[in-house]
Amino acid sequence: MDIKFIIEMIGYIGSALVLVSMLMTSVVRLRIINLTGSIIFAGYAIAIRSYPTAIMNICLAGINIFHLVRIFREERIYTLIKTDVKDGYFAYLLNKSDEDIRHWFPEYSLKDIHPDIAYLVCCESNPACLFLGKELNDGAVEALLDYATPAYRDTSVGRYLYESMAKEGYGSIIFKQKAEGHIPYLNKMGYRLNADGAYELDLK
Repeated sequence: MDIKFIIEMIGYIGSALVLVSMLMTSVVRLRIINLTGSIIFAGYAIAIRSYPTAIMNICLAGINIFHLVRIFREERIYTLIKTDVKDGYFAYLLNKSDEDIRHWFPEYSLKDIHPDIAYLVCCESNPACLFLGKELNDGAVEALLDYATPAYRDTSVGRYLYESMAKEGYGSIIFKQKAEGHIPYLNKMGYRLNADGAYELDLK
């Protein structure tokens, strides 16, 4: 295969990754994808001896690394607020995020569920997580909605929520919906498939 063609393809891939990063709603994903694209494009620029472009992308990679380190080192202080679906602010957040919620949870419909647990997790004054659940037997909770807002999708808010629920006396969380995009998050949080084919997390 022509080496010139390979170098051009590397350049296209780097450019594509930088562009795709701009579509990310998660700041962490944006930084990681942009970092990858910048490194690849810097390599391409060096290969074609476009050193100003290479220097610019190396600087961009450095900026992304700086912000990623700061994000992962930052200690986020969360607050758990017990609420209900009729609360004005909580209802506003559900309505505002409805399109994104349905993207991640296709089976979600507030009209068809009857939650008896509603939590809002905030980071300082910013909404980070909306949780709706239904109490089952033996301290179990069925998660009807476990939605993290785009800026807080690094699992830290989920760990805080589950630790708080354990302190409330709940023993496990069960997730029964079909939500393919949510499965990687469930796996990261330690959920396992139970005998009924639902995802379950032991909080004890």
